[in-house]
Amino acid sequence: MLRRLILAALLAAGTAHAELPEPISALLQAAHIPPEGAGIVVMRGDATLVSHNAQQSMQPASTMKLFTTLTALEQLGPAFRARTEFRTSAEVVNGVLQGDLVLRGGADVDLNEDVLLHMLQALRNQGIQKIKGDVILDRQLFQPARPDVGQPPFDEYPWAYYNVIPDALLTGTNLLKVEMRSTGSKVGLVVMPEMNKVGIRSEMKLSDAPCASWEQGWRSPDASRHGDKIDVVLHGSFPKNCSKATSVDVLDHHDYLERLLRATWRKLGGSISGEVREAAAPAASATPAIPAADGDAPAAVVSASAAASAPATRLLAEHVSRPLPEILRDINKFSDNTLARTVFLMLGSLEADPVLGSRPLPPDGNLASTPMRAESAIRAWLQTQRIDANGLVFDNGSGLSRTERATPAQLAGVLQAGLKSLWMPEFLSSLPIAATDGTMRKRLKDSPAALRARIKTGSLKSVIAIAGYVTDANNQPCIVVAILNDEHVANGAGRTVLDGVIDWVARSGAAYAPGNPSSTR
Repeated sequence: MLRRLILAALLAAGTAHAELPEPISALLQAAHIPPEGAGIVVMRGDATLVSHNAQQSMQPASTMKLFTTLTALEQLGPAFRARTEFRTSAEVVNGVLQGDLVLRGGADVDLNEDVLLHMLQALRNQGIQKIKGDVILDRQLFQPARPDVGQPPFDEYPWAYYNVIPDALLTGTNLLKVEMRSTGSKVGLVVMPEMNKVGIRSEMKLSDAPCASWEQGWRSPDASRHGDKIDVVLHGSFPKNCSKATSVDVLDHHDYLERLLRATWRKLGGSISGEVREAAAPAASATPAIPAADGDAPAAVVSASAAASAPATRLLAEHVSRPLPEILRDINKFSDNTLARTVFLMLGSLEADPVLGSRPLPPDGNLASTPMRAESAIRAWLQTQRIDANGLVFDNGSGLSRTERATPAQLAGVLQAGLKSLWMPEFLSSLPIAATDGTMRKRLKDSPAALRARIKTGSLKSVIAIAGYVTDANNQPCIVVAILNDEHVANGAGRTVLDGVIDWVARSGAAYAPGNPSSTR
């Protein structure tokens, strides 16, 4: 059906389409999606081939990530790296750190148990065996420091990775990897990484279901506290003679990092006399200061919690993330919400540093929250690109939101800016390739768009969208944006429409003549 509709369009006489082409209208009609539920823009160069509800403010789902990722490239640059640091103002005497140890978060998305192990090993290599004071977890780069606290669940899967809300010291994306293996009459469980006084137990019943359909019996896990111990508890059912692994987010962020840090430090032969506690929130009048570094170490990423009168600290160990383009590739290829939300918050808290990779932005005189500063950064960049921001609504910059809004024309403007950017190769390489990788790896395999379209996808309940670049039949790049907001997009109907739009663009342009960029058929 789709192929017949596309071929019908190709047989039609060809000039640019100001309105919705008949094949795409037919696909919408077949999916029972009303015209007002669709916003579509197709451009070749400066010529608009399709403009349907281009100025309509719509839920963009994960195509919203394009605003965040391209602004980040433009504002932070391709050499940007986020930082994590161990710092102290105390001396080391006979293997004992005589005061507090600060673990300062700098929005390092690569911080995990392996990184923490190597950073703690660096302390042992300097002769530190015992920490006499407290270990202070400093998340204060972002304000609020714990954006996850008090947030209602987005959906019925609060434990799932895509729902993890980041902070500046998020470690291992707060996930526990759970291996489940059923033998006989019980389910054997292993949880990783190893944590201090964190165990796991099962309340799952064994079933005769096929192993491949194990998720159908899965119910939301939780964590229960018994004194100073925490048990992760699994619920639902699990197939007999089955082995599977999954990841869950059920621990509080403080519990996760504290217990991981204690277990890792103990394995290295270290001990802590004091507590592992959160850094105090900054006073309203506090201004950030970059402490003087010692002779070997660069100045640190300093959070807003560091007052100008705070004692100077020295760097003991550090970790820097991968360069920004590698992170953006993970965001756009796989539509990673947690990474996107982190980069969005970076825009409101960090700037590039040629030596350190990143450093905190100067304090905001209006005491704006980090999300507010991030939104201001994106809007300021849009203004430099002459992209009208009316109707644009930001929440967390990832599209995992029911409040975020954008118009197809605004997304098309971002894609146009991407083609003109100094960092165009880095931006394009972050997008999924049709029939090849990321969220587009299984789509359009039998279309001329296969290998020739780079498309950011997005989906929520009653929302599906695409935005990216498609090479037409004459090897001309086209910008394509299509957003569907309607309950009938479910069960693949919306995807069929959007794939039809991409396929139509890929087949167009066969009658393209030099000097006439609007010709199509």
